[in-house]
Amino acid sequence: MWRAGSVRGPPAPEAPSRGACTAPCARTRAAAVYKAGDTALVVPVPEAEPGVGGWRARFDPLAADGVPAHVTVVYPFLRAERLDAPALDALRELFGGHDAFTTRFQRCGRFPGALHLVPGETGRFRALTRDVVSRWPKAPPYGGRFGDPAPHLTITQGQEPDTLDTVEDDVRKRLPFATSVDGVDLVHYDGDRWHAWTRFALRTADTVGVRAAAPQE
Repeated sequence: MWRAGSVRGPPAPEAPSRGACTAPCARTRAAAVYKAGDTALVVPVPEAEPGVGGWRARFDPLAADGVPAHVTVVYPFLRAERLDAPALDALRELFGGHDAFTTRFQRCGRFPGALHLVPGETGRFRALTRDVVSRWPKAPPYGGRFGDPAPHLTITQGQEPDTLDTVEDDVRKRLPFATSVDGVDLVHYDGDRWHAWTRFALRTADTVGVRAAAPQE
């Protein structure tokens, strides 16, 4: 799984857009079209990897492009060239106003051709998305194509019902599990793969204590 590094920004986007299916398993017909310089805000879920990592490698094109199991907060977000220091500071303040939480994944759900895991604390994920969109209304999730999308962790895309049944039967044996949500990752696409840019911490008892102890100017 990636590790978010220091805030130095992605390289200048020069590579062409990409979206064609090129590999028989990972590059399904449902593969997203993304361009160098695209960004997203996601919550990685490393606890999901033992149960879904193999299936994602076969049936989720984002896995082949370097993205671990995750719940999306906003995709696509602002273009990389628009994410200057003030924008990053605004994101840090926004997410720092949300409490960290624990969520459990206990069941699967489906969209057409797709299988996903449903997080228990959907309202907490929706609150993160809502606040980002309130601050940047021109960056709605999925370009506004799906209205208010349900929070989810994608396992497969573009598969037939029989395949979804097989995957779900296996994944359900590995449920439930829980994960601690204590931050949101900003990721960017360089024309070939997605990479972590930086991480924004959610509020915890420790961070609240640090702020309370900060000297007054």
